[in-house]
Parts: sequence; structure tokens; C-alpha cells
Amino acid sequence: MTRGVARRASRVGDLVAVAAPSALGAALAFSGLGTRSIWLDEAASVTIASQHGAALGAAMAHDGGNMLAYYALLHVLIEVFGRGILVLRTPSAIAATCTVGLVAVIARHLYDRRVAAVSGVLTAVSLPLVFWGQDARAYALLVALVTASFLAFVLLVDRAPDVGISRVTWVGYVAATTLAMYMSFVALLAVAAQLAVLSTHRHRARAVLAGVVATGVLSLPLAVLAHDRGSGQLFWVPPPSPSQIGGILNAVTSSGFAPNFPLTATSQALEWVSVALVAAFACAPALGRRRARDEGLQLDPRTALRRRVLIAWLAVPIALALAESAVGQPISDPRNLLVALPPVGIVLAAVTIGGDLGGARPRGAPSAAFVGWCVVAALVALRALQLAPSYGVSPENWRAAVQYVLRDTHPGDCIAFYPEDGRMAFSYYLGTGASARRAPRAVLPAGSWRADAPYVERYVSLSPTDLARVSSSCTRLWIVASHQGQRSGTPGSVAHLERYHALEAAVGSLYPHRYAAHFGYAAVVDVTVGSR
Repeated sequence: MTRGVARRASRVGDLVAVAAPSALGAALAFSGLGTRSIWLDEAASVTIASQHGAALGAAMAHDGGNMLAYYALLHVLIEVFGRGILVLRTPSAIAATCTVGLVAVIARHLYDRRVAAVSGVLTAVSLPLVFWGQDARAYALLVALVTASFLAFVLLVDRAPDVGISRVTWVGYVAATTLAMYMSFVALLAVAAQLAVLSTHRHRARAVLAGVVATGVLSLPLAVLAHDRGSGQLFWVPPPSPSQIGGILNAVTSSGFAPNFPLTATSQALEWVSVALVAAFACAPALGRRRARDEGLQLDPRTALRRRVLIAWLAVPIALALAESAVGQPISDPRNLLVALPPVGIVLAAVTIGGDLGGARPRGAPSAAFVGWCVVAALVALRALQLAPSYGVSPENWRAAVQYVLRDTHPGDCIAFYPEDGRMAFSYYLGTGASARRAPRAVLPAGSWRADAPYVERYVSLSPTDLARVSSSCTRLWIVASHQGQRSGTPGSVAHLERYHALEAAVGSLYPHRYAAHFGYAAVVDVTVGSR
């Protein structure tokens, strides 16, 4: 009877260690979910997912199958619930919440419920995770599915040689890994990390390798779409640089998320402390073995496996992305490396609360435990200081830009977007009612506001013939631009920016009296109106 009560109490403790951080994650992800303005990529998501039939298939295939499953999910939700901003962002908020719970479950399996609870809390209070959890893109779902894949992976490899494979776990591994692939191709980086772990645990490799093969077969349609599309959609990602590497470290340590949000006065301190603790975790095995030999301390026999899982999960995606970016197509954008964010929370909790510095565990160290809890409190507080100022802030404020244009629209006005992608974000807030009827007439791209076609990566200008036609029919001309390109960016980005400057000069010669306004700061929405 007593033993049964103890088991029930243990299960309740485990449930609380997972549920409490998950509740915190949900509160942080759903708080102010609809307050931030949508941005260019979110507008692309909703426009693509709003298509039907062949148009839907063509729009989903535009990025070579990237985010294919996400667009399909969003299409169903839009059909059932409409295009409200809460509908669009709720899947991401749920995914961020699930990521917190899954991290806690992995930490409970590898360590104990204290480490599980702390890992979950640290993951919940993460600016990048919460941001993407409030965004209508696939990144939060990608992170959740990669975390689910690693949970199944851990369950498959962390078992005695004479224990059979759970069919449910294997199917779960294949399902999570395959769905992650259909959310984003960068899920491949997580699979590579798992294979790196198997290189030193080959006796557990058969089931996982079979799962990887099954995932590869199920992902063949993606390979075909990706081959047809090529890598043109990544034209904006620059080659690796110190600032880019710094941005990656900011993101995975949750110490900042530039340029979306300015770094705070404590960002650097959080990054340094986090990196130092992760480095201690990675470099400690030799010290732990020496300490155990000298002081007769007990070594945890599972330390090697869990250490390799966590370090590979963190390091391999970053290393591979930087290597590919250096010699091939740059892919090392911080958002593509969010798959390396979950293990950081576990590592920080393992070092501070679990005392995992090489596997040597003192049999009584109350002072060390106190210091550990103090460090955890400091980490949570520092993460909260990065997260709190982000709520309700719109780094790319299309909502304000639309309101500004509508307040000052005159009869006979026309409007042009550069790139044409901007029309999707403008149209989302414009709608099809009275606002659309009094909005400027669209000339780039031309067409009725009732049309809902996707304009993705359309860096098109007005030809001399088009400009002459516009000049003869439009009393004033608005130009709305964002993501025009970067002078220090890739060759494609530089070419897009030069095309924009040429358009500005041509329009300026026709409409010399001009004034401008700017909305947002990370990717500024420039609104210019010209008259004769």
C-alpha cells in the first residue's frame, strides 16, 4: 500500500514538473497574441494558405516544398475559422507550449524532476521561442516537432541492449521527424545531430536508422520540389560573419533577438553566462573523471549518452549550417537554427541544479545547491528582461502603415509596392470592405483589391511605358516599400536595392513634390507619396 502511494506521488511530481512549465509557456505565448502587427512573411503565409485548387498547390510549391505541411494546416484553419490574426497565430502558440513540455519530459528522462522543471521554465522564458510562438510561420512548429523527434530518439537509444524496441516510440519518431521535414528543410540538421550520437552508440543504431530511412522515403516529394525550385528563395541570407554568429548565439541562448528587437543592457551578460555554462558542460567529462578518481565520487553511468545527445543537438546544427554557408548556399540565419534552442535549457538546468559537470556528484553539497538555485533565478530573470519589452512591439508595422495611407488618400491616388510582396501585408489590413473601396488604385502589382493572389519574392519595377501610363492617370502616387534589399547584402539583395533606387528616381521625376513616413524599425515600412 505504501509503495503504491509512493508511486502515485512520484507520478504526480513528474506531472507537475512538466505541467507547471508548460502552463507558464502557454501564458507567455498566448499573452498579447494578436497585438503585434503581421509582417511580410506572415502575410505570405495567410495569402498562400487562402488559395484553392491548383492555385493552392502552385503557391505551396513556390518555396520548393518548404513549410508545405504548415501551409496545408493553415489552409484548413482558414477555411473553418477565417483569417483572424488569432486563428493564424494559435498553431504557433500551441507549438511553443508543446516545446516547453517536451523539453521537460526529455530532461526528466535524462535527469530528474528538478532538472525537468527548471529546463521547462528556462525554455518557456525565451524571447525567440515566444516570438515565433506568436508568428504565423512554421518555425515554432518545427522546433516542437524536432523536440518530439529527439524525445523519441532518446527513448530508442537510452535502453538496455536486451530491452526490445517500442513500436509506438518508433512510429512516433518517424512521424515527428517526417512532419518536421515538411515544416522546414532545416530539420535535416537535427537528423544529422542524431546520427552523430549514433556514431558512438552503434549497438542502438538499427531502429533509429530504420526510422531515418522511412523518413527519407516519406520525404521524397519534398526532395523533388526542392530540386525544381533550387535555392533562390534564400537569396537574402548573407555568408557567415562575426555579427551573424553573434546573432545565432543570441538566439539559441535566448539573450536577444536582433534585429527584431534591440539588445537590452543585460543581453551580453546573459549570453556570456549561458555560453560559459554550456562550455563547462561540454568540457567537463575529463575533469569529472579525474575528480572521481581522486576523491572516490560516484559517476553516473548514463552521463556519456545524455551528454552526447545534448551537445550534438546543440552543436551539430550550428556547425553544419555554418559550414554549408561558407562553401555553398548560405543558410545560417538564426531562425534556421532554432532547432538548437531546446537543449540549451536542459544543459543550463543540468549544470546548475543537476550538478552535471562530468558525472561526478558529491554526496552532500548544500552550498553548491544554493549557488545553483541562485544562478537559475538569475538566468530566468535575465531571460525575462529580454522577453518583457517585446510584447506588443511591431518591428515591421504594416497595420500602422495601412492606417496612415487610408487617412491621407485622395481621389485619383494610385499605389505601388516594392517588392510586390508588400501588397499582401497591406491587403490583409485593408480587407475588402469600405476601406478597400476608398484605397488608392493598385498599379504595382495592378489589380483589384478583391484579388488575393500571392506575390512572393516579386522584385518587379515599373517599365517606362507603365510609368507613362501611371503619370497620365494618377494624380498622386504612393510607394510602399519594405525589404527592398541591402547594400552590404548578397549580390541578389544588392541588385534588388539598386532596382528600387532606380524606381524612386523615375517616380521622383514625375512626382517631384514628395513626403515620406516610416513604420517599424527592424524591417522599416517606407511610405512615400508624390504629387506634381
